[in-house]
Amino acid sequence: MFEPVSAFSGFSFDDQEKTLEFYSKTLGLTVEDNGMGLNIQLPGGGHVFAYPKGKDHTPATFTILNFVVKDINAAVDELVERGITFDRYDEMPAKQDERGIMRGKAANEGPDIAWFKDPSGNVLSVIED
Repeated sequence: MFEPVSAFSGFSFDDQEKTLEFYSKTLGLTVEDNGMGLNIQLPGGGHVFAYPKGKDHTPATFTILNFVVKDINAAVDELVERGITFDRYDEMPAKQDERGIMRGKAANEGPDIAWFKDPSGNVLSVIED
């Protein structure tokens, strides 16, 4: 019988030092190097495992982590101050504003969300609760 006691997700990176610094210092998350990769503690009690693939790494072309925030404007401003650049996508159902935030709520096209990448090119987002 399939009875898991917990679950976690994972993704790869190409540079462990840059990944560790990004998730721990830039994003302010607790990150532990376990010798095989990085255990990243997520808000709310979950975690994700990031593992090295070196030159074989291919960045995820989809959003691998969504950080839920109460105030997307404040979150984007703070992340920009920390050196984050937000991505723009032409094919979104609602237009992104000058800060890179897709204003889905106002357009009745989903949440307010903004995307950015980690040092390995994996897509992350901040999304308003």
